[in-house]
Amino acid sequence: MRLFKRGDNHDVRFSGYERALSGRQLRGDRLLVGDHEPPLGSHLVTPRRGYLHHGIYIGARKVVHYAGFANGLRRGPVEEVPVAHFACGQRVWVRSEGPSEFDVREVICRARSRVGEDCYRQLTNNCEHFCEWCLRGTARSFQVEAWLARPRLTLLATLRRIIRVPMSSLLQ
Repeated sequence: MRLFKRGDNHDVRFSGYERALSGRQLRGDRLLVGDHEPPLGSHLVTPRRGYLHHGIYIGARKVVHYAGFANGLRRGPVEEVPVAHFACGQRVWVRSEGPSEFDVREVICRARSRVGEDCYRQLTNNCEHFCEWCLRGTARSFQVEAWLARPRLTLLATLRRIIRVPMSSLLQ
């Protein structure tokens, strides 16, 4: 029984825009296939309109994530949800970054300890900050760092997605 689909071209799984937003190499991430379960305490990633959404897999087909704006314009709390709800109809990847600072049980305990928290802030306390805190003890968002490093490109890309015009016409 295979957990991940082999032979996928992992370099094209996210658009160039989403790769730029994440600010990180996505090459080693693995696509989650079918009803197979990722490893406990895994950092899961799924694309949304204009950003990547993050969560921690806790077992029994459940994910703890900061809902934030994942379900629309109304911000949401840290919640435990089924993988299908977390995925919101999109593919899910298991992020394959360096090892966690904590063992699997501690990662899951850290994630669950914040369920119900409702202090979402897009730039300082989002779903990626939450996952990095669970795994490494330090809240950090590589997407936010990438956005802040390139504010003009981020604004143009955002406008392009909102009004659906080619990037070249916005650069003129």
